[in-house]
Amino acid sequence: MKEVPTSCWCPELQALDLDLVMEVEPPLYPVAGAAGPQGDEDRHGVPDGPEAPLDELVGAYPNYNEEEEERRYYRRKRLGVVKNVLAASTGVTLTYGVYLGLLQMQLILHYDETYREVKYGNMGLPDIDSKMLMGINVTPIAALLYTPVLIRFFGTKWMMFLAVGIYALFVSTNYWERYYTLVPSAVALGMAIVPLWASMGNYITRMSQKYYEYSHYKEQDEQGPQQRPPRGSHAPYLLVFQAIFYSFFHLSFACAQLPMIYFLNNYLYDLNHTLINVQSCGTKSQGILNGFNKTVLRTLPRSKNLIVVESVLMAVAFLAMLMVLGLCGAAYRPTEEIDLRSVGWGNIFQLPFKHVRDFRLRHLVPFFIYSGFEVLFACTGFALGYGVCSMGLERLAYLLIAYSLGASASSVLGLLGLWLPRSVPLVAGAGLHLLLTLSLFFWAPAPRVLQHSWIFYFVAALWGVGSALNKTGLSTLLGILYEDKERQDFIFTIYHWWQAVAIFVVYLGSSLPMKAKLAVLLVTLVAAAASYLWMEQKLQQGLVPRQPRIPKPQHKVRGYRYLEEDNSDESDMEGEQGQGDCAEDEAPQAGPLGAEPAGPCRKPCPYEQALGGDGPEEQ
Repeated sequence: MKEVPTSCWCPELQALDLDLVMEVEPPLYPVAGAAGPQGDEDRHGVPDGPEAPLDELVGAYPNYNEEEEERRYYRRKRLGVVKNVLAASTGVTLTYGVYLGLLQMQLILHYDETYREVKYGNMGLPDIDSKMLMGINVTPIAALLYTPVLIRFFGTKWMMFLAVGIYALFVSTNYWERYYTLVPSAVALGMAIVPLWASMGNYITRMSQKYYEYSHYKEQDEQGPQQRPPRGSHAPYLLVFQAIFYSFFHLSFACAQLPMIYFLNNYLYDLNHTLINVQSCGTKSQGILNGFNKTVLRTLPRSKNLIVVESVLMAVAFLAMLMVLGLCGAAYRPTEEIDLRSVGWGNIFQLPFKHVRDFRLRHLVPFFIYSGFEVLFACTGFALGYGVCSMGLERLAYLLIAYSLGASASSVLGLLGLWLPRSVPLVAGAGLHLLLTLSLFFWAPAPRVLQHSWIFYFVAALWGVGSALNKTGLSTLLGILYEDKERQDFIFTIYHWWQAVAIFVVYLGSSLPMKAKLAVLLVTLVAAAASYLWMEQKLQQGLVPRQPRIPKPQHKVRGYRYLEEDNSDESDMEGEQGQGDCAEDEAPQAGPLGAEPAGPCRKPCPYEQALGGDGPEEQ
């Protein structure tokens, strides 16, 4: 404001000067409720101040396009689903890359006789390793008893996070290699294998269903929220998401070889030392690397370097935990999670066993078993009995990388199901493995010969192609056949439990001759393909499968107030007083301003309280 000189002795001039200043400088903020310069209306002819209509104050934005905003909203939802799939796939890839890499490095170090004697003396590392492998392979046999209960109790996302955390716990115990650290952590890891894979399969299937809902939201609005989408409508999205997931996961076998390439290979002897006593390889071999040298390390790695490598692996495992925790969204809405738990814990325990009535699952069991056989054969039977036996331990990492890259790139072939019958990927993968298995029956490579090493990498890559078709085909098939969200976790539990049983059988038969292993693999493969084609024929004939009934959820569960009719926060005295008041009122009365008739004991809503009334009784 313009300053008035204090030396002015004329009061009239001082008052005139103040009036001129007030006319030049208007107030900074308009007074609430005051009329504008045009009277009681603004420039649009709408009354201003207290007489302004309510819609002008709290109404929608004048340029608001509801259809465009709805389209943007569901586009963000679809992007969120894609983010969930990528985060889950990356988290599992990092977890298994760390787990397999650490286990491989640990077993090679503990195999060396000099390393055991110098580092650990008479502690008995071979016995600890055998107990550790037993805990990893035997414990999942009991997983069918507790996996559905854990998934329903924790929820799908939190079960994934808990299982990834147990894998990280196993990595952390390798800082201090003792019986009381390695064996209990191996048992805990064995308990988490089936829950991790069951919840992961359920999660990917649910993401495909949610993506369909967000892509066809207009149809959902027309059908109503309670109307289920058409059967098989989510199948195209499921094919894409499973292809993405297994493309990421199969890269974990390549990631697991990084500690071997950048660290352990610098300490290994060449093949002329490690294979000095090996006489036969391939189909003529017996057990695992019979005659392999007991010393494989030229120099022992420093403890400081081992700690650095394990710290890097631990950091990656922790990163995988954070990815699952922070980037993976929930698979179900909160009310859906409550419904899944409310069927009763006894029913949740029994339902995996009751699903054996379904002939589709019975026909797919041989394929489940073969799915476990073929992965273990690629990583142990072929990689050790053929590759390492002929080319040496220093080329094991590159052999498994060839398998990993072949499987990862070929997971995209699962998208053939978008144009071809769903049986084509599974049968194609089984046919490829059949040809390779028959070829391995008659192949006995000579030890310490590198002239034809490209054949090993080529066979490993082809085996990875068959593995990719097998894994994507089975997971997609289960998601299509069992698309009801009430039973998906049971189905994937059964699938991965049979895989765990197959891995346990491979662990028991590790000392068998190679021909016996190939024979078991071949018989299982033929039985799996024949049983699957028989199932498809039954479905084409219109045979209806017998599925167990899922009990209806019981909503009257303590702890979920918003599903109960009663107020669980009220005291006993308030409850009795409320019942007495309700008994005295014989008829409901109308609320203010033409509101709907209120119940006899309804509490006043916030709008009624703002008007000054205490409820529907006061007019």
